Amino acid sequence: MAVLMARPFEDVAGLVDTLAAAEPDRTVLVWAPFDGPSRSWTARALADETRRCAAGLADRGVRAGDRVGIHLGNRPEFVVAWLACARLGAAAVTSNTRLPAHELRYVLADSAPAAVITQPEHAGTVVRAAPRGGVLVTTGGGGPRGAVPFEELLSGPPLPPGEPVDPTTPCGVQYTSGTTSRPKGVVWTHANALWAATSGARVLGLGPDDVQMVYLPLFHTNALALSFLPALAAGATTVLLPRFSASRFWDAAREHGCTTASMTGFALRALAARPDPAGGHRFRLWAAGAGDQPLVAERWGIRLIGWYGSTETVAVCLAGDPDRPGPPGSMGRPVPGYEVAVRRPDGTAAGPGESGRLWVRGARGVTTFLEYLDDPLATAAAFDADGWYDTGDEAAADAAGWFFFRGRAKDMLKVGGENVAAVEIETVVAGVDGVAECAVVAGPDPMLDEVPVAFVVASGRVPDLAGRIRLACDRALADFKRPREIHLVDALPKGTLGKVLKNELRARLRKEPAR
Repeated sequence: MAVLMARPFEDVAGLVDTLAAAEPDRTVLVWAPFDGPSRSWTARALADETRRCAAGLADRGVRAGDRVGIHLGNRPEFVVAWLACARLGAAAVTSNTRLPAHELRYVLADSAPAAVITQPEHAGTVVRAAPRGGVLVTTGGGGPRGAVPFEELLSGPPLPPGEPVDPTTPCGVQYTSGTTSRPKGVVWTHANALWAATSGARVLGLGPDDVQMVYLPLFHTNALALSFLPALAAGATTVLLPRFSASRFWDAAREHGCTTASMTGFALRALAARPDPAGGHRFRLWAAGAGDQPLVAERWGIRLIGWYGSTETVAVCLAGDPDRPGPPGSMGRPVPGYEVAVRRPDGTAAGPGESGRLWVRGARGVTTFLEYLDDPLATAAAFDADGWYDTGDEAAADAAGWFFFRGRAKDMLKVGGENVAAVEIETVVAGVDGVAECAVVAGPDPMLDEVPVAFVVASGRVPDLAGRIRLACDRALADFKRPREIHLVDALPKGTLGKVLKNELRARLRKEPAR
């Protein structure tokens, strides 16, 4: 941990600049594509490339305080562009590459970026989403007429050194699904990013000899704030994969000597279904939503800690310790910098083992997000009068202070790691002619944990209503948001005030076979 503890970070660019000054030849990033040779960056090379990218953006009109859209899958240009924006004092708006044009249109209209950086296969979607937007930059050659090749951003002289960016300056915006409205832009400051970097490095016990595998998408918090930034702060190496691949996972891990990774339930199940790696591996630690799962230690000899965080908490606010993972299934205990509580519906503290709503308190703009972009009402509604953030999730804590996940916010789904608001799907389904009422709940899935399932009441005898609903969802929703099942029912269960009893629908799914 000597590198981590000895380096002061005044702004996000300092994460790479101070390391470049102290150990310029240290490898900090490895790009490991599935269809070509790997490529690596030393601290000096990454610092230089991000300075050139920043200068290229500035030459094309991007200024401090602007926003820059980054609509990229996992690739090294994402890392370079994100750090370049931070150098300029601009905020990088990262968006999910699986969004259809109309959903991306909302993100770009809401954030109003001065430029958008994307890749050729997504450039058409970006143009349809923002036909009169700012500067369009595309990677890897190709792209529509008038687009600036990403390589051109790097072709000029680097941005000269300047004063550190004020830590209260926004450096990133990530959009998160809401249960009652359109997605909200979660604003992170430079202080937020630095907190995620240093706190995450401590949670994972990262040092300069570690090699962090990253396969989750960088446009989400997990890969960016819980994996890449902590590795950079510790002087460790990040091995970036295009995506998760069960067939390539162990080969990549062995080739690059990976020691740590953030894992998902889907990834663990997929690896468990395949042969174990021949010749062993160097992994010492994995982190996932629930720690100390016997499969991981007994089959692969890897310690697994649980952790919990969100886009709004920026870093993990609960985590196990590598030396004390905690009881099986635990998410961990509160990380320094956060207060975490479980409350009953009346606001009183839940007792040991009692389920309730999970609340988190930290320092706004440092350990928790600054605000929702241009939405003061939503920002105010996210916190109580004492500054506690309502996660919307259900949890319980035992007498020793270990926390356990008990369920998602009632109208939120977690589909293979993607947050999905039930109301977003319900709005599309309800708009189909012939639908009188509908309700969407999470159905169990052996690989993705849960998937959307729609219960629909028809307004009459409508031919192929289920097919028409699927077609509407295919047109309007990203693939991971589309219902996997559509149940046509005579009526939805309701309480005395007419509210749909979704708990009864969930219980029905647990008893019924999938169809």
